Parts: sequence; structure tokens; C-alpha cells
Amino acid sequence: MTVEKGNKLARTILDTSVNDKLAADPKLDSGSQKRIGDQLRAMYDELMQQPVPDRFKELLDQLDKKNGGKEGSQ
Repeated sequence: MTVEKGNKLARTILDTSVNDKLAADPKLDSGSQKRIGDQLRAMYDELMQQPVPDRFKELLDQLDKKNGGKEGSQ
């Protein structure tokens, strides 16, 4: 077998096995799901405790003035 044919065969086998793994329905056990959920909630809660940067407040004020101070106009 030549090197070129061997490489082609290896790529074909690799592509097939990767596609089979991707086609399978991924599942996590409930413990892993809970742990990921807890970590995401902790990160989000920490983020929500941070103050809004002054630059963002200024931009929001500019938008309010531009839109005539109307809330829910969209």
C-alpha cells in the first residue's frame, strides 16, 4: 500500500468514526447537569452584582433622549 492510499484510508476511517460520534445523542447524567447549572447560576449571579459602567449609562441616556424618552416604543 502506498503512503497516499494509506493516508486516504486513515482519513476515511477517522471521518466515519467522528461522524458516528457526532450523530449519537449526547447525554449528561443528572449530577453533571446539576453541577453545570449551579456553576452557570453562580457566574450569572456574580455578573448581575457588578455595577453598570458609566459609559453604558451615558449611551443609554443618549438613546433615551434620541427616542424622546419613550419606553416600549418598539
